Amino acid sequence: MPSPQQARAQASAITSGKGGEEAEASPTSQLRALFDRPRLSPGQRRIARYLIEHLTEAAFLSITDLAERVGVSQPSVTRFASVVGFSGYPALRERLQAIALGTLPGGPAEENRGNELQAAVDAEIGNLENLRRDFADPDRVVGTGRELAASTPLTVLGLRISVSLAEYFAYAARRIHPDVRLVTRGGSVAYDALLQSREAGGTWVLAFSMPRHAQETLTAVRVARGAGLKVALITDLALGPLADEADVTFATGAGSRLAFDSYAAPGVLCAALLQAMTDADPERTRSRLDEYEQVAEQHQFFLRD
Repeated sequence: MPSPQQARAQASAITSGKGGEEAEASPTSQLRALFDRPRLSPGQRRIARYLIEHLTEAAFLSITDLAERVGVSQPSVTRFASVVGFSGYPALRERLQAIALGTLPGGPAEENRGNELQAAVDAEIGNLENLRRDFADPDRVVGTGRELAASTPLTVLGLRISVSLAEYFAYAARRIHPDVRLVTRGGSVAYDALLQSREAGGTWVLAFSMPRHAQETLTAVRVARGAGLKVALITDLALGPLADEADVTFATGAGSRLAFDSYAAPGVLCAALLQAMTDADPERTRSRLDEYEQVAEQHQFFLRD
């Protein structure tokens, strides 16, 4: 009889293709589709990043106000609109407003939204709803999970505030993957680990970068790329230097309504990638979970339910 974790792995196998009902892409995905096609200048990239991070407010700004908020000139905003495929800023703003209005809930009025703790939960629900839209087509998650499963060793990188997500992923991945190497220290320690992973035959690194984004994470990702490793990145940023360096980027929101961020959506994304890894090699998954259950039973790792 399969263990509870084996049963969950089998029952949760990700089905390929889109569901019967088309789901609209999340606002972040829609904006990336608009902004990722051209090669943007640094100033244009600042505009794009501001629009992504402040969509519901920025979509209704005048060209003067937007230029002032970003710290660029009005002609720069006009050129940005043209570069991303619009006749001018008014046409771009109209598209942004359509995306922004699609994110607004049809629920109670602002004054009835509850206290700040409830507002924090509401924000996380919004992040999860956006992630659900992104999962309408699971092919990118499935494909990345397959690549991570095939990389031996597989390196998981998370520095500073991102350590907790990296540790969770690595802990679970070790149940189904024979060689998972966790890197939670930056500088030369990270460089050594990345170079050794590549020399040992590794092909991929899964990196986490949550705000505030560490310079040493960017440096480590560049070292990994320089060594010949491919990088899958889980972050809250759709654009920027980290996303530029990654081969695959999963951008999903972190809860930022309280003093310290919360990670509901990144946590679900981790679980989805882990599921994709289990699906990639069912026989290895079953064998490794069997072995682990035997060891856990022998040494009584867990309390009996």
